[in-house]
Amino acid sequence: MSPARTPPSAPQAGTATHCPYCALQCAMYVEPAGGGGWATRPRDFPVNRGGLCRKGWTAAELLTSPERLASPLIRRGGRLVEATWDQALDLVAERVRALQAQHGPDTAAVFGSGGLTNEKAYLLGKFARLALGTRMIDYNGRFCMSSAAAASRRAFGLDRGLPFPVTDLGGAGAVLLAGANPAETMPPLMGHLTAPALVVVDPRRTATARVALENGGLHLAPRPGTDTALALGLLHAAKLEGLLDAGYIAERTTGFEQAWRQAAAWWPERCELETGVPAPRIRAAARLLGAAAREQGAYVLTGRGTEQHAKGTDSASAWINLALALGLPGRDGAGWGCLTGQGNGQGGREHGQKADQLPGYRSITDAAAREHVAAVWGVDAEEIPGAGVSAFELLESLGTGAGPKAMLVFGSNPAVSAPDASLVRDRLDSLDLLVVADFVLSETAERADVVLPVAQWAEEEGTMTNLEGRLLRRRRAVDPPPGVRTDLQVISALAARLGQPAERFPADADTVLAELGRASAGGAADYSGAAPERIEAGEEVHWPAPGPASSTPRLFLEGFAHPDGRARFHPVGHTPAGEATDTQFPLVATTGRTMGHYQSGAQTRRIGELAQAAPAAWVEVHPDTAAEHGLAAGHWALLTGRRGTMLARVRLEASARRDTVFVPFHYGGAQTANDLTNPALDPVSRMPEFKVAAVRIEPAPGPDAAGAAALAAGAAPG
Repeated sequence: MSPARTPPSAPQAGTATHCPYCALQCAMYVEPAGGGGWATRPRDFPVNRGGLCRKGWTAAELLTSPERLASPLIRRGGRLVEATWDQALDLVAERVRALQAQHGPDTAAVFGSGGLTNEKAYLLGKFARLALGTRMIDYNGRFCMSSAAAASRRAFGLDRGLPFPVTDLGGAGAVLLAGANPAETMPPLMGHLTAPALVVVDPRRTATARVALENGGLHLAPRPGTDTALALGLLHAAKLEGLLDAGYIAERTTGFEQAWRQAAAWWPERCELETGVPAPRIRAAARLLGAAAREQGAYVLTGRGTEQHAKGTDSASAWINLALALGLPGRDGAGWGCLTGQGNGQGGREHGQKADQLPGYRSITDAAAREHVAAVWGVDAEEIPGAGVSAFELLESLGTGAGPKAMLVFGSNPAVSAPDASLVRDRLDSLDLLVVADFVLSETAERADVVLPVAQWAEEEGTMTNLEGRLLRRRRAVDPPPGVRTDLQVISALAARLGQPAERFPADADTVLAELGRASAGGAADYSGAAPERIEAGEEVHWPAPGPASSTPRLFLEGFAHPDGRARFHPVGHTPAGEATDTQFPLVATTGRTMGHYQSGAQTRRIGELAQAAPAAWVEVHPDTAAEHGLAAGHWALLTGRRGTMLARVRLEASARRDTVFVPFHYGGAQTANDLTNPALDPVSRMPEFKVAAVRIEPAPGPDAAGAAALAAGAAPG
């Protein structure tokens, strides 16, 4: 399978911009197509090198989708009906003011997205804290790489998804991918992984694992929830094989002995008993990585599979400890990194959508940070509220007791994407006011009291920060439909109706970016040198960029971001998953993405080619497990867990673990995988445990009836 489709050479034309999906942010052109539509075509760029995946090639179809929202909607008599912008915005402002007058400022909440541009993320955080005066803001990026971010901060003093350009990967001797499946989730990245030997850590024989095996690499398939034990076992094996970089450990790190005391108990045979990965394979992986680290260089990269756990920060720390012990981070041609998922998962949290952060990756509890940002905003520091609660805690509290009674959602679909999604839908329905800004009627927007139609990626200006910390210009290629506004215009108009000065909430992206630069100046994520004209000209700008010509494509080469310049080993031990299987729920369900769809599927399920290729949810089951539970390939199965149920078509996979089933999370209605997932939270990152849920599986009562019921319940749009 080719990792990306590359077109024949063609003249450069159209508007140069970037893909609306994952954090690679592949470069493309948007240009007119026949019949009044639009098409995308890849352009040369270091990340995608002239390739696009199926999602990128079809992205323009959504621009002219018949399901586009073109006017505001207000719920009247239980139905959403068209309204004018003034009617919709006035209603939102009036009801927010009334609720806050009765219940206080925190009764209004904001839920944002890792898909919003830097400018929108920044202005939305400012809007929540000044126009609403609320602490209650978080975003769906909390469900993305928050565990890796927390682990990176405590190890290195700074968090950036990849602290090096992806082009560095091709020169390595080996790359370990823990819980990442880029062959399906970001195919153009595989072009950078053809030379290194791959060690893939994943419970499934994914497309990436198959590439590894076909090219002389390794696939380690641990029992879901045991990644930390496997990382400890690899560190143990590497030390006994004499593969650790003692000089690097002594000169550039602290805390190795404490970390080793945890790993010392995880010799490969014990690790095999816990993880199911054979001890000889653990030793082979350690030798492969250790040899590469000494010769060509090696990388350890983590993804959601190892991070989306109630102990995800410790799992990420265990992989960082392995990388540090091998002497990788902060070296040219070697390192550790996290494969950020969402398009702007990096920039989305750096500038104020996260409950505990202010622009520039500043802590909202830091007095100096509050003073700096307040001065840029033209307010007293006391006017900025304190820290709120994390994403799931916010969603869980909606409409209950002292929880928020109004919420504004921008660019997210938590009715499908949140853990324990059936509970979240109940909480959304309990609100006095739910406002959703989106360009289609997602499962969350369907429940709203007010729906605000906003522009898509190719219809607006702004910047994104990709997984390398590289700032990119998203250019307007297409006029939005009449009656549609940008998110910046919506935020600006609502702020004015809530009594804010007009100049405090500009709707022009470059004006917002310039202010973002001032607000982030001196912070860990310093964008003050990221002037719009630098990015417009295509200049390479990686944050931190504190000066007019500065860029930092490779972090930590001179030292880490702790005061002493050293990285920190963090001692971690293995603990069980948040819930265990039993006789009633004997199998582990784990979730993930597939090639053709993205996130909650609100976009990709509305694109004909993608919907036809994967029209419904499916469950991957080992043939023996299927036989034991009376399942047949292609028939509908009912999965039941401790929180809910879902329907999915059976796919048999001989390489699957017999104790594990896999379901994609891109579908709604009766096929919502997150109705099963566990909302148990990591104590540091507040990441939910998406990857381990105890379930049972059985044939659905009549495959044809089950399929019809699933679709009728909203599993497919329209």
